[in-house]
Amino acid sequence: MIELKFSLADARKLEQFRQAAPKEAADAQRRAINKTLRWLRTHMSRAISRRDRIAVTAVRQRLSAYAIRPGGKQGKLWLGLDPLEASRLGKVRQTSTGVSVAGRRFRGAFYQKVYGGKPDVWIRTHSKHFSTSAYPGVAMGGPAIDEGMAGRFPVAKVKVSIEDVREEFEQWVDRAAERLAVVLQQEMRYAMMKAIQR
Repeated sequence: MIELKFSLADARKLEQFRQAAPKEAADAQRRAINKTLRWLRTHMSRAISRRDRIAVTAVRQRLSAYAIRPGGKQGKLWLGLDPLEASRLGKVRQTSTGVSVAGRRFRGAFYQKVYGGKPDVWIRTHSKHFSTSAYPGVAMGGPAIDEGMAGRFPVAKVKVSIEDVREEFEQWVDRAAERLAVVLQQEMRYAMMKAIQR
């Protein structure tokens, strides 16, 4: 939760504007929150992508901003922390010893269609390079294959943990309060000018 604290003088001005033009003030507040959420989503996804060498599109798919509707006062930003499929980190390269994706090497892995219609990075569970500690959050088998067939394909999908992005998330949330104050001031000024022209 991001909380804004105004000075007493600013709070009085805001309240006076709300009393003079309640609809314009509510619209300005809604626009400011939505703009701040979009700003936060953009900059946070870029920062996480740069730090962890993950494709920006993969991070953006995990980071959702829920805009507030008219009359609402709260927006929501959600970040999914489930392990991310290795194939979504960046460009996949098959090598003689395994697979390389975005600077990460997965020995003994291969890039191929096994379950479903799209190719992915897999590793055989009987491989000497496979261990549950080295491959966090592996998905054994696939939902489209019944249990009788699963034994014929003893493979696990290679995934990468992104649990450590919590710190990055919290740092950007701390910056959001300052950004929200700036955008709210801009939106209030715009709404005020519009109200004066009317």
